[in-house]
Amino acid sequence: MNMREFVNMLDKKGLLIKIKKPVDVKYEVSTIMRILDGKPILFEKVKGFSMPVVANISSSRELIAIGLGIKPNEIIGKLTDAIDHPKEPKIVGAKGYEEVGADLTKIPILTYYPIDGGPYISSGVVVARDKELGINASFHRMMVISKDKIVMRILPRHFDEFLKRGNKEFAICIGNSMSVLVASAVSAELGKNELAIANALSETNLIELGGHKVPESEIVVIAEMTGEEHDEGPFLDLTETPDIVRKQRVARIKKIFVKKNPIHHALLPGGLEHKLLMGMPREPTISHEVSEVCECKDVLITPGGCSWLHAVVSIKKRDPDDGRKAIEAAFKGHKSLKHVWVVDDDIDIHDPHEVEWAMATRFQGDKNMIVKMEKGSSLDPSSDLETRMTAKVGFDLTIPWGRDVKDFKKLELPMKLNVKDYL
Repeated sequence: MNMREFVNMLDKKGLLIKIKKPVDVKYEVSTIMRILDGKPILFEKVKGFSMPVVANISSSRELIAIGLGIKPNEIIGKLTDAIDHPKEPKIVGAKGYEEVGADLTKIPILTYYPIDGGPYISSGVVVARDKELGINASFHRMMVISKDKIVMRILPRHFDEFLKRGNKEFAICIGNSMSVLVASAVSAELGKNELAIANALSETNLIELGGHKVPESEIVVIAEMTGEEHDEGPFLDLTETPDIVRKQRVARIKKIFVKKNPIHHALLPGGLEHKLLMGMPREPTISHEVSEVCECKDVLITPGGCSWLHAVVSIKKRDPDDGRKAIEAAFKGHKSLKHVWVVDDDIDIHDPHEVEWAMATRFQGDKNMIVKMEKGSSLDPSSDLETRMTAKVGFDLTIPWGRDVKDFKKLELPMKLNVKDYL
């Protein structure tokens, strides 16, 4: 299911909000996106553009599950299996695309906040290829600095390695299927094709445009690094705080291909869509590491922790030190994790009140807490911004070993009855 088919499905299900009033790409669209965060929106009329804008399409686990054709509670298992067993995608003919020139001003690229350094492509998946390492797909924010130039925020990870190996030209795909969006956010090992992970999640064929093999997208931009650098930012990051300005690489737009009547996908910085696509793919990696040391039942990267810095892990406790081992494994599974809470499997990790109740009734700070100084996330504004050193804390909220479990359980209802009979 490509993005357009997904949007049409949301419309048929009554889940799509259609904005018919003309809106401006500068602040107006993003303001509505933020007010209606969590709800898919189609902006049908964008001032100065013939192209509509869709937003918030993966802003809840329920929406992501619909896009993958599964249930929300199946996401971690499905994603874990796809990471472990990727399937190389088929190459099919590209149909219905036209080349429209190398002019980004024809696309309704948003300026989200007054602090922004300029208009930003925020949902673009960069697809790069290396003769030895194969294909890499990853997210990078891109600030438009002219009609045919962008400056890209590139962390020292896989795409950076591809560039260092001399791969100057790449593709930017906008308006992707749910499988591509989710898989491109996965931190797989170097050399593992994220588009093969996407194909394992849901059938994902590749097409060839401009000499590049890319997923079927609404907009495909071919770009090339120029060797220049330019100030990038400010930009609102995952933490909903402004990221600093840095010198970053500049790319020149060479070609733009679009589908007939294309739709631009805008992704709200710091919004639920941003948080879920960044954080949720870390849940399988945490689950994998915790499962190596004890029985892991569930993992949640919490939205209150910026969907990046906080996690709750549910385990089936069988040994006295399982809680502590799970804490260490969680930090190993997600290097940017700052705080983690480990709970017994009777606690609903999706209910923050239950997690807090476990902390109130099962936790002692002098016995059940691990504190250590390590490198953390560059997104944490309270860390040392030069060294990235931060205090990491793990909380073991599991039932104290050797105590009577019944003393730590909530009582069930005294009777089984149907309350409707009494109303």
